[in-house]
Amino acid sequence: MSQHGSTLTGRLGPLPVGAVWFALLILASLPVFGLALAALAEAWSRPEYSHGPLIPVISLYLFLRERKLRAAHPLPPAPGRTRRWPGLAIIVAALALAALGNAAQVPDIAAYALIVWIGGVVVTVLGWREGRTHWAPVLHLVFMLPLPQMLYWKLSIFLQGISSVIGVWIIQAFGVPVFLEGHIIDLGILKLQVAEACSGLRYLFPILSFTYVVSILYRGPMWHKAVLLISAAPIAVLMNAVRIGVIGVLVDLYGPGMAEGFLHAFEGWAVFGTCLLVLFALAAGLARLHDPRRSFLSALDLETAGLGRQLAGVTRLPASGALVAAVLITCAAGAAHLARPQITPAPIARETFALYPRALGEWSGRPRALDPGIAASLGADDTLAMIYEAPGMAAPVDLFSAWYRKQTDGQGLHSPEVCLPTGDWEIAALAEHRVQIPGAGAQDGVPRSFTVNRAVIQKGVVKQLVYYWFEQRGRQMTDDVAAKGLAIWDSLTIGRSDGALMRVITPLVPGEDPAQADARLTAFLARALVPMPRHVPGRIDD
Repeated sequence: MSQHGSTLTGRLGPLPVGAVWFALLILASLPVFGLALAALAEAWSRPEYSHGPLIPVISLYLFLRERKLRAAHPLPPAPGRTRRWPGLAIIVAALALAALGNAAQVPDIAAYALIVWIGGVVVTVLGWREGRTHWAPVLHLVFMLPLPQMLYWKLSIFLQGISSVIGVWIIQAFGVPVFLEGHIIDLGILKLQVAEACSGLRYLFPILSFTYVVSILYRGPMWHKAVLLISAAPIAVLMNAVRIGVIGVLVDLYGPGMAEGFLHAFEGWAVFGTCLLVLFALAAGLARLHDPRRSFLSALDLETAGLGRQLAGVTRLPASGALVAAVLITCAAGAAHLARPQITPAPIARETFALYPRALGEWSGRPRALDPGIAASLGADDTLAMIYEAPGMAAPVDLFSAWYRKQTDGQGLHSPEVCLPTGDWEIAALAEHRVQIPGAGAQDGVPRSFTVNRAVIQKGVVKQLVYYWFEQRGRQMTDDVAAKGLAIWDSLTIGRSDGALMRVITPLVPGEDPAQADARLTAFLARALVPMPRHVPGRIDD
């Protein structure tokens, strides 16, 4: 037994038993968190999360730095034995959360469980008193995770709106005639679409991570650190809006080529670099405010000496009973995951939307082309887009549905509250509405009444009435978050998470009473819902 823990002796010399158990702990975790790691690798291939692989490396650096500081300023001795059981409790909770994510096939849940598990390992190895002081490097790992899909879309649309408005202000400041319609900047010679990729999220995630690290390394008052953290998001959004404004001005001066290809990508990198420079300047200003003789670099703890010694300390971990218990618990979770009985998914027998009838009683339909960008962002397995007209009706009805075979793997429905404004329409009114279907009954699979989201959307003086809801295995739902939760539950219990977004739209004819438009949509649904179960299956009992 050495001062650092027991060792195993072999031809290669002393091998600390603690290091062996730690390596076994890492290996035991791979089956449990395999789904999360695969999802992270896929997410990191996208531009907005391409910084992801750097986050664990930076977190390790922050952890080693804190260990070095702790070695220089150790905590006073504590009476009694080191408490490691809180770490085991955290590990158990993380493994339970990962089991839920794996069973429901929701990578986001398993990925967050991975971070909780890492925190539990830190506390188990170092003990509660010391391990809990290293929360900052563990929390930093959150920046490597993709946002949940629904939150991503809503944040993206919100930032698109801000970037569009500020970008137009900048273009107008240069005397360039411009008109903003939704998220489209009309320059006359060209219409610039402020797409999801130009919302600012691509810069926001890495800049938030960078600012978090700077705030930790910054040696100054706590309120300075808070200012740096709070300023990161506004700076990223503002600089992205400047980028959009500059592109608009350059297009006006030199033509549409300035918004395409290499120049467009280069402008993005220039904006990212400018954001970092602004943050550095802000940090330097705060450092000078605290001490006029102090430079910005001296205000950052960038000393790397001794970090290698701390990293080598992993090979000298004590082989505590808690570490052995963590290995056994994680192995048991991995074995349970590999041996768990697979729920045989209920068969999903459906007809493709291509076979959906074009004639619905007196209603006659024609296909409508779906914008490729919208189709790509929806990521649906099957889509239906038709426009129906009927004699005596004042306006046509647009029927749209997006069907998903699985809604638990990062893809899935999202609310038209998100996607409608991207089509240059603003939501003027939104409320739940009870629809009464005349003549409906159990024999045809059409509900007699159900609740939909009723929205009035507007573009200029043109208005349209929208009904939309989420068809979830025979249940009609109006809340996208609740629909996602139900999809997870049904995935666990019946092996199904398929579902569809249903939407119908009709123009509000000038001078028309909105009640007439409601009656038009209701009359159409009475016909359109009859064949729908063949294409959007309801609940199928085992």
